Order: sequence, then C-alpha cells, then structure tokens
Amino acid sequence: MTTGDYLLIFCKIFGSLALLIYGMKVMSEALQKMAGSQLRHILGAMTTNRLTGMFTGTFITCAVQSSSATTVMTVSFVNAGLLTLAQAISVIMGANIGTTFTAWIMSLGYNVDLTMVVFPAFFVGIMLIYNKRRRYVGDFLFGIAFLFFALVLLSGAGKELDLEHNPSAIRFFSSFDVNSHLTIVMFLLIGTVITCIVQSSAAVMAITILLCSTGVLPIYLGIALVMGENIGTTATANLAALGANTQARRAALAHLVFNVFGVLWVLCLFYPFVDFVCGIAGYDPSNNAHLTQAQIALKLPVVLAMFHTAFNVTNTFVLIWFIPQIERVVCALIKPKPNKEEDDFRLRFIQVGIMKTPELSVFEAQKEIQSFAERIQRMFAMVKDLLGEKDKDKFTKEFERIEKYESISDNMELEIAKYLNQVSDAHLSDDTKGKIRAMLREISEIESIGDSCYNIARAIHRKIEGKAEFTEEQDGNIHQMFELTDAALSQMNLLLRGPKENFNANRSFNLEKEINGFRNQLKSKNIVDVDNNLYSYGVGTMYMDIIQECEKLGDYVVNVVEARLGIRQPD
Repeated sequence: MTTGDYLLIFCKIFGSLALLIYGMKVMSEALQKMAGSQLRHILGAMTTNRLTGMFTGTFITCAVQSSSATTVMTVSFVNAGLLTLAQAISVIMGANIGTTFTAWIMSLGYNVDLTMVVFPAFFVGIMLIYNKRRRYVGDFLFGIAFLFFALVLLSGAGKELDLEHNPSAIRFFSSFDVNSHLTIVMFLLIGTVITCIVQSSAAVMAITILLCSTGVLPIYLGIALVMGENIGTTATANLAALGANTQARRAALAHLVFNVFGVLWVLCLFYPFVDFVCGIAGYDPSNNAHLTQAQIALKLPVVLAMFHTAFNVTNTFVLIWFIPQIERVVCALIKPKPNKEEDDFRLRFIQVGIMKTPELSVFEAQKEIQSFAERIQRMFAMVKDLLGEKDKDKFTKEFERIEKYESISDNMELEIAKYLNQVSDAHLSDDTKGKIRAMLREISEIESIGDSCYNIARAIHRKIEGKAEFTEEQDGNIHQMFELTDAALSQMNLLLRGPKENFNANRSFNLEKEINGFRNQLKSKNIVDVDNNLYSYGVGTMYMDIIQECEKLGDYVVNVVEARLGIRQPD
C-alpha cells in the first residue's frame, strides 16, 4: 500500500475513535437524563454497607455506561458530605466491575456484524428525538448506534490496514519479548499514559482490540495495555477532586490505590493469571498456530473482555474486605488542609472543568447556594453584634469584616451564575432548565440580602461616626426587627437544606407580613416621636434606614423561598 492509503486508513481509525467516544458520551448522558435524580437518590440511599455500596456502583455504572461519571459523582457526594469515605470506596469498587460491561459490548461489536442494527437505530432515533416525551430514548439510540457504527468502522479499518501481512509491523511487535516482565510493565505504562491523555478507557480498549484482532499484537501485551487503562481511568476522578475538600480528594485517591494495588498483584502472577483467563475463553497463547486469522479475530476480543472482567471482579473480591485499611492509607497520604479563615472566598462544592452530567452539576450548584445562604446569615449575625459593640477598635474590625463579606457575596453570585450559565449550554431537560432559572434568581436575591446587611452596617457606622444615640425604645425595636429578620433567614436556610416537599411556606410568608406590619407601625411612630422632639430628625432617619433595610431584606428572603418552591406569593 502507498503512503496515501495508510494515511486514509489512519484517518478512518482516528475518526472512528472520535465517533466511539462521542457515542459513549451521548448514550451515557441520555441514560442519566432518563434516570433523572433517581441515580443520585440510589447512590445516597443504597450504600449502607460495603456490599450494597459495591452493587450500587456496579448497577449505576452499567446503567450509565461510564465508570468516570459514577466516580466523579461519588467524589462530588463525598465533597458534599452525602457519602462517607468508606461508602465512596465501596461504590468505586463497584464502578470498576460495572465498566467491564463496556468491554463486552466492544467484544460483541468485533464478533457480530452490527451494520443491520446500526442504521435502523439511527432511523428510529431521529424520529424519537423530535418527540418531546421520548427524545432521551432517541438520544440513547443515537448514542448506541454511533458506538456500534464506530466499532464497525474500526473493524473495517483494521482489515484494510492488513497488519498481519505487513512485515514491518510484524517485526516491530515481534521485537518485544512477551515473556519479560519489563516489556509487560512498559506496555502497562503506555496504556496508562494514553488513557490519561484521551480521558477514555473505552477508546484505549478499542485500540487494543483492534491491534490484537489483527494478530500482530500478542495477547500478553494487549492485556498489559488493558491493565494500564485501569490505572489511567482514575485520572478523571483525581482531576475532579483537585478543588474539592480533603475527604473528596481521599476518595479519588482511593480509586487510584485500589487499581494500582490490583495491577501490582496481577503483575506478580501475570502469566499464570492470563493463561487461566485464556483457558476459560478457549484460547492458548502458546499454541495458536492452528488457528486461522479469522478465528483469532473472533477469540481475542473475548479474551480481553474476559480478562478485564476477571481482573476487576477478583480485585474487588480481594480488597472489599480491606476498605478500613484503604481508608487509613489514603488518610495518611492526604492530610487535612490547614484551617482557612472562613472569611476567605472559596467555592466549596462547585468544581469547574471536569465532565459532569447536568443533574450532578445542578446538584453541586444547589449545595453551593446553600453554603452561600448560610454565609449570608452569618453576615447578618455580625451586623447584629455590630449594633451593640461599644469598643471602637472592635467596632472598626467587625465593620471591615462585614465589608469583606459583602465583597465575597458579590463574587459568589458571579461565580455560581457563571457555572450555571456553562451548564445551561448543554442539552438539558425542561425540568433542569427550570431548576437553573430558579437558582439564578435565588443567587441574585441572596446577594441582595448581602447588600442589605452591608447597608444596615453602614447606617450603624454613620450613627457611631456622628456620635448619635438611639433611645432605649429604638434599640428595643431594632432588636425586635432583627429577631424577625433572623427568623426569616433561618426559614430560608431550612428550605435550602432540606427537601422542599416538607417545607411550610406559610411560615416565611407570615414572617414577611409581620416584618412589613412592624415596619409600618415604627414608621408612623417615628414621625410622631420626631415631632415630639424625643430625638432629632437625623437620628430618626438613621433609625428608619435600619428598619427599612430589614424590611427589604425580608422581601429578598421571600423571593428566594418563592424561587426555590417555584411558586408566587398570592397578591
């Protein structure tokens, strides 16, 4: 063949791999959209012990066809405090078993002519995509059709490449000593590096099956690539955990420790273990001269899928009893970060730049909004303390701290909004779009609460600078208004923390009415008191500025409640 022929074939191979990765992505996302929040509920509820955690991880990974998605989801739940480290480790072990299903799908693609299935799937899929109720089923059919079509193209490109009759390729692969552990380790590292680069273990598996099915890559070296792929696939979760808390980073590291340990013990028993797996599949690596190329092309994909399954199942069976020890190892390797000043700006739950599903992204954003709202209530508590502070130095320090919190609230609104806008660029369900719209409104209103807190602090600061004094009655009224406002904030945070179905919105609406009524009462009384010269007009203005700002704050709180519940307060 000419150089141009080889170039065309390699273009087909790389294009097929791209199509395969895209098909896996579309299929996985469609399955997750069909499942909706059920996957999150399953993951949170079915991890009571190590065995249920393992089966949960296996089930979810088989369902979404992506161990990376399951692992990233698990790390995010640890970051949010919904899963313990031990629970996460068991789920990750199950995800390793679930991902072997993908290898069997690929093995099927190389052993069965899927052309007659692919094109009907495209036809049915395109009709369903335009059906609003069944568009996710259409997406799934398109994804799986792309996946199978990519396998058909890869198989065809492998036959066109005709490596089994290429002397240069045969000499190149024959130059490696398959009986040397050094060669096995080298190919293991190659598999690890390639998987880290392409961020897809499915693509590496497809390349390995392609090379082995042509007969030029010995099965021992192909299995070494598969072992490397098991290590390389842990990179996704570790990248996702870089900006997360200590426990989440430990969960991601546990995935790496689990797979590395499995690879190490298999390396010690490499040849006996591989020969045992080959025997189950009916293939003898040392005596295959009697097999035709067509028979090798049929058997080796099955051997690779069989090894992938045997490796992960055996590794999980061995290590699931040592989860406490793995937990101690990762805790020793990753020490807790030094306690940071809570006044520093840092998003706790949102991690940008790593593949996630819209459902998981919305969940992380909701947790971040909850953290945002809790921070704002702490800011209001500082304002309450500021009113009673008599020491000038302490007053100045506390006022500067409130100023810093106001700046943090601005930054948090911008960062969460930016993240939600990025999520909204994806293909979303109507339900998810509604959630994002509601959350954008929530963060805008919470930031306005921060502005109100700062405005109250500025009014108190003006009072101190002007050496003005409130009467005992004014102080009592302000404290009463503060208590009502703080109660409204507490109700808002209660709603953001728990399931909205159990929340009684009437409590928030009644508090707002109480705040409005108290404001109107104090406004009328203030006019009378100024007319009666009980205090100056300037003092009355500062006094009412605080009261009015509390009333505004109460309105913002109700707006958050309405946005979260998806309702409007009756006029």
